[in-house]
Amino acid sequence: MDDIYWGKPARDGEEYNQALRDLSQRRTPTVFGLRVQLPTQGRVDLPLASTEGMTIVLKAYAGGGENALHAHQHEDHAFVVLQGSATFYGPEDRVIAELTRYQGILIPKGALYRFHAHESESLVMLRIGALDAGTFLRSQRVNEKGGKQDGFSKENKEVPVLYAVERWFQA
Repeated sequence: MDDIYWGKPARDGEEYNQALRDLSQRRTPTVFGLRVQLPTQGRVDLPLASTEGMTIVLKAYAGGGENALHAHQHEDHAFVVLQGSATFYGPEDRVIAELTRYQGILIPKGALYRFHAHESESLVMLRIGALDAGTFLRSQRVNEKGGKQDGFSKENKEVPVLYAVERWFQA
């Protein structure tokens, strides 16, 4: 199919939101593919489809990659592991789940969590978000104290993305 949308990696929050905004303007179905270059450092966020009520993003993390404890105030979301494995944590580093390939987790809005990609291989996950009505692209990510937390910030353990070789995940 020539109509498959493969997405483009977002380098920061502005590009991420613009991609979701652009995708949400489509008035016909979006057919997307699952393909992403695997990083050796950092993470890749690849917005694939969006409406004002739902987002779909392919995420790839280098082995050992992680994010900081946070919650989404206006979004339920799920992760499905497509490659690699990760441990999800709640407050006080309580283990919520250890996920491997083809396992997933649903995180209700307001629930604090973080995850860590296991070192053995790159982590690739499909992230599906369901947004509260009227909250599309509003700042909704908060840290454990309730303050705003940018997903592309050092506070969220963001590091520059590096690619050593042409290694790809494709489903």
